[in-house]
Amino acid sequence: MSASAGNERGAGSGLRATATRLGRETPIVQVLILAAIFIYGAATLQGFSSLTSIKSMLLLSAFLGLAALGQTIVVLLGHLDLSVPGFIGVGNVLTAILVGQDGWSFVTTVLVILAGSILLGGLSGLISHHFRVQSIVVTLGVNFVLLGVIGVLAASGITGAAPAWLTRFATVGTATLGVGVPPLVVLWLVLAVIAGFFLRRTLAGRRVYLTGSNPVAADLSLVRTGRVVVAAFALSAATAAVTGILLTGFSGSGDVTIGTPYLFTSLTAVIVGGTSIVGARGDYWRTVIGAIMLTVINTVLLAKGYSNADQQILFGLIILVAVLAYGREPRMRDLI
Repeated sequence: MSASAGNERGAGSGLRATATRLGRETPIVQVLILAAIFIYGAATLQGFSSLTSIKSMLLLSAFLGLAALGQTIVVLLGHLDLSVPGFIGVGNVLTAILVGQDGWSFVTTVLVILAGSILLGGLSGLISHHFRVQSIVVTLGVNFVLLGVIGVLAASGITGAAPAWLTRFATVGTATLGVGVPPLVVLWLVLAVIAGFFLRRTLAGRRVYLTGSNPVAADLSLVRTGRVVVAAFALSAATAAVTGILLTGFSGSGDVTIGTPYLFTSLTAVIVGGTSIVGARGDYWRTVIGAIMLTVINTVLLAKGYSNADQQILFGLIILVAVLAYGREPRMRDLI
């Protein structure tokens, strides 16, 4: 009898261990939650599961997912980037002004925006790493500076419109190579594949995880952690700026406040997807699922008549739950 009970306890422990390992290695919980929310929306909201609605949600998810691409790598390092809204605003407003009003070529504008964003983002990483300043403080300061700059630039009004082709690229009704999927969604999928490969299959990606797990051990392994941190913040700034450029096509023009909703949603998508806020655990595919999940939740809430304040409360609670769920496990740096 005791042997049978022991076997049952052993089997139960084995199942729990397997479930825990599966949850760590795959975003199965997030996928199940996403499926449940979608089924609820489809069952209670007319037109929620229509093709147009699905494409619209994927398009909005793509914007959020792109904004959170660099953020994912920053979080894997154990840092946070709160300058995402500022860089989105810079990309959006400068594209509308330089291309729509001043007649700059789109390519030149993109290069200028990316160069400035990469330099300033890298500077944030450099200050945080070299001077041991909390990244949340540095990037929040950078965000305020950027919002002030675009506020000055847009003080006399933004009259420039997005190029027609950019509008087609970032809208629901456009197909890709005859397939009814918006080009932006296809671009997001391609970038997700590249990001997933980079993080899991390249030496540089492994350095990200090693630095996020234990920067001291990474230094001893001849990993230049300073360069890793600087590159991560530069990438986060670049992906946020690109998101702003693409949002110009979606909105049709420039908007100083267009990046504001992404202040916490870009971070929430990363955390809800299952990437640990303490670093070194997670990947970009989890962020992809997190972005889709948040977009579906937001769509359901809007359709149900909830206000923006209600949505902020819910997203705040989601962040707290996710941090408690994924932030309890100690990092390697805390065990050594």
